[in-house]
Amino acid sequence: MDECTTITIDRLARHENMSVELRGWVYGRRSGGGIVFLLLRDGTGICQCVSEAADGDLFDTARHIPQESSVIVQGTVRKDPRAPGGYELRLSRLSVIHAAEEYPIARKRHGIDFLLRHRHLWLRSPRQTILMRIRHTLVAAIRDFFNRRGFILVDTPILSPGAAEGAATLFRVDYFGEEVYLAQTGQLYLEAACMVLGKVYCFGPTFRAEKSKTRRHLTEFWMVEPELAFADLEKVMALAEDLVRYLVDRVLERHAHDLEFLGRNPDTLKTVQRPFARISYSEAVDLLHSPRLAAETEQLLAARRDRLADRIRQLDEIETRMKGMQAGRRRDQLAGQAIDLRTEIHRLEEEVRNLPVHLQQAREFTWGEDLGGDEETLISRHFDRPVFITRYPRKCRAFYMKADPEDPRLVLNFDLLAPEGYGEIIGGSQREDDLSRLLERMQEENMDPAPYQWYLDLRRYGSVPHGGFGLGVERFLSWLCGLDHVREAIAFPRMLGRIYP
Repeated sequence: MDECTTITIDRLARHENMSVELRGWVYGRRSGGGIVFLLLRDGTGICQCVSEAADGDLFDTARHIPQESSVIVQGTVRKDPRAPGGYELRLSRLSVIHAAEEYPIARKRHGIDFLLRHRHLWLRSPRQTILMRIRHTLVAAIRDFFNRRGFILVDTPILSPGAAEGAATLFRVDYFGEEVYLAQTGQLYLEAACMVLGKVYCFGPTFRAEKSKTRRHLTEFWMVEPELAFADLEKVMALAEDLVRYLVDRVLERHAHDLEFLGRNPDTLKTVQRPFARISYSEAVDLLHSPRLAAETEQLLAARRDRLADRIRQLDEIETRMKGMQAGRRRDQLAGQAIDLRTEIHRLEEEVRNLPVHLQQAREFTWGEDLGGDEETLISRHFDRPVFITRYPRKCRAFYMKADPEDPRLVLNFDLLAPEGYGEIIGGSQREDDLSRLLERMQEENMDPAPYQWYLDLRRYGSVPHGGFGLGVERFLSWLCGLDHVREAIAFPRMLGRIYP
């Protein structure tokens, strides 16, 4: 066997005209006219591998190898602007490690239920691979942000004796005969840690037993939660603003081309500049009732209907052109375009169906209710950058939030909404640091203080103003990448009625 360097596909450009070895899986195959093209993936990219009829057995093997077979290939790197990544491999050797069975995911439109049941295989598609790479960058950037600012990582319990965000969304677990719960947040424990270390954060899985099937909900998701001692609401909001800008910059720096592949215009995210918009909860309610928001929503609805009609027309044209067309690159390209169009049509149909409902609910919204996904969608579309909504009514917020000294009906909290209708990506508050007021609030909520004695101790021994927030990774990634649903923002999503695989 000729000596050659084993590399990954992302390093092909450094080895032009050199003999290299690649190891990976066959993503696709196309042949005709005495030549075969294999698309090889290895987790870092896709490489076009070429063999000609004169190659004999190698050519025959390449022409019949099943999709997703694992292989080791050798060949010479050649520059070719038509190939994925601009380089291809002229094969000299092809070794099959495992010939795959018939692959169940084909280049046709599969329903989302089918794809989720085959999530372990769906992850192999270029789109899902890119999403996992961007998620990796996002997670690394989150850790970098807090580590560089002197925050200390504290790992908080996943098993908890009580609720922090409402008993209705708790997952119950039998803990040696005692009923405990999967953690809704690490916040209460972080409050203890910030009284020791000053600036702390936790980062891990979070569980909410919400019986919701919206595009924003998972029952298991990842959340980063910082907590700061000697901090008021303004300081906490400033930290959230800095974090969002830092994360957007990091993803744009490393994944601009990936975002374009996903159909996300990177320029849209470049407008996310400080200062973010700020309105109070009461101002948000006024906005929901305003003729201006109604007019904006009606205009958006008309634009979506026009776009839907245009996309249906394009799909009809493509399907007409594909009838009777021979198999080959051009037909594959058209098939891919048809899949993308069907996906967009489905999204537009859902939007056209939902917008009138959102608008009606906005008109009927009453002060004192919690803002839901429908209201957040309309408000966040009104702004071209993230918007803070502050000072919600106390009765619709968690027991630990500090009352607004200027209006005891309100609490010192915020939700940060991403633009374009993506809604809440961060929620935070200043915490109640007065023991008597916290006990009063718990009594209002009919909470048993016994499981929270340790938490109440934080107000007995050296209490200080403090606060923090939580950022959900999947919602944030969905906004960055322009996803229709958070289910693509995590490798194996857990949703209502979805636990396999």
